[in-house]
Amino acid sequence: MNIGAAHGDEVATHEIMKKPNILLLFSDQHNAGVLGCEGHPDVKTPALDRLACTGVRFTRAYCQDGICVPSRASMMTGQYPRTVGVLYNTDPAPMPERFEPLPAMLRRNGYRTGAFGKRHMPRSLDGGWDIACTTLTANHDPSDEYYREWIEQRGKQDAFLRDWRAETGGAHAAPMASLLSDLAPEETMEAYTAQKTIAFLEDAAQGDRPFFAWCSFYRPHQPYTPLPMYADMYEPSKIRMPDSLREPAENLPPLLQHYRSNEKPPWCLGRAAENEDLYRMYIAYYYALVTEIDHHVDAVISALERLGLADNTIVIYTSDHGDFVGAHGMIEKIAHGHNIYEDTLRVPLIVSWPGKARRGAVVDDLVELVDLYPTLLDMAGIDPPDKPYSLPGRSLTPTLVEGAALGREYAVSENWSQVSVIGRDHKLGVWIAPPKAMSERPRHRISGFRDFGDMLFDRNTDPLELTNIAGKPEAAAVEKDLRAKLAEWEKKTPADGKDAWCGS
Repeated sequence: MNIGAAHGDEVATHEIMKKPNILLLFSDQHNAGVLGCEGHPDVKTPALDRLACTGVRFTRAYCQDGICVPSRASMMTGQYPRTVGVLYNTDPAPMPERFEPLPAMLRRNGYRTGAFGKRHMPRSLDGGWDIACTTLTANHDPSDEYYREWIEQRGKQDAFLRDWRAETGGAHAAPMASLLSDLAPEETMEAYTAQKTIAFLEDAAQGDRPFFAWCSFYRPHQPYTPLPMYADMYEPSKIRMPDSLREPAENLPPLLQHYRSNEKPPWCLGRAAENEDLYRMYIAYYYALVTEIDHHVDAVISALERLGLADNTIVIYTSDHGDFVGAHGMIEKIAHGHNIYEDTLRVPLIVSWPGKARRGAVVDDLVELVDLYPTLLDMAGIDPPDKPYSLPGRSLTPTLVEGAALGREYAVSENWSQVSVIGRDHKLGVWIAPPKAMSERPRHRISGFRDFGDMLFDRNTDPLELTNIAGKPEAAAVEKDLRAKLAEWEKKTPADGKDAWCGS
């Protein structure tokens, strides 16, 4: 496909051959706690649990924005959303020439690059792929091949559209965007993503260049439409419900309160409050989708081993953001109404590097997705890009290899309405003025936040984040410290991208 700049001919062949392969296994909207290796009481993820046993699992990794496109753009550029200028799914990247996305950077340094599944990036930043196959449309992800054409050729477009309309069907949407799929196991978006990734690995095994493969599953993002074979693993009546399911709606920010009272599908939380079976169905189907991803993760890793590639391949599993999975009585992520809750900001992060990274290590240092860019460059022995902005993230390599403490005092995640600073023990969410470019959004998305007030949680005494202690005398010292840390971060973090498109 040759999307983006060609790889550099100046890179010597023997230097290229020494570089490690990179396999980035990725999912959309995977709540970090929904993993067997996290101690989840119900979910089954044997492949990801095995991956964690071969590498390092980070228990406090955070995305830079709790919504798809901004999180992915941040991760792939190694910059914070305000620097890239992408804080919402529809935002452009106003100054793309100031960044070199990770695949373009790796390709320029001798890597063969392939992306399979959902990329969902601003088009101006989606470059550097030798081959790309997507589960989105050409309007979102210009590619060599499209799942929707592939599934139509197999005569299963109606079955796919039935699933899709569980969320998008308006009055005909399914309650909680949840129903069982009629697709065959080999026909789902996840199966397609794995199949195309494995084909790329098979080609790579015949070549002499290292590879970077982004295997990006669409699930467990809604619509929650699992195959019966995975749904049958989870009896809704027997799964453990979130302890915060019945949290009073008035505790929540305004838009989340609005969703909690909604009676119409797909997000009929008002009905679910009266009929818990709706919650149970949604949560069971979410778990089923996670287990399907796990199945395909196993297939891809098994292909690595079969092809003799495993020993020289860095394998990473992570996600762009989380899902409430019923916590706070919520569904999905509702990213335009908050950017603070652990359920949506904390992401799974597992890194396996055979012969280099420690095996079975668990690290609770504060980690951010912007750390992946400098980490992979470090692992591959590649210098940072010669661009206007230095990389704000930190290489995780010393932590992976030696167990060195990362030493980060706080992490930051932001969207256009709320920026959160996450400390070791507390988390502060500060509402910020929506940029001018958001002024035409539906009114309920940008009103009422300031009246609601900022949010502060004590993660030690209140791990479910039920009690907002912002403005409380007993929390004054902690709040002052976190506000100072946020001011420090804002001072050193360029907001050129945000300012360029919001008219500031």
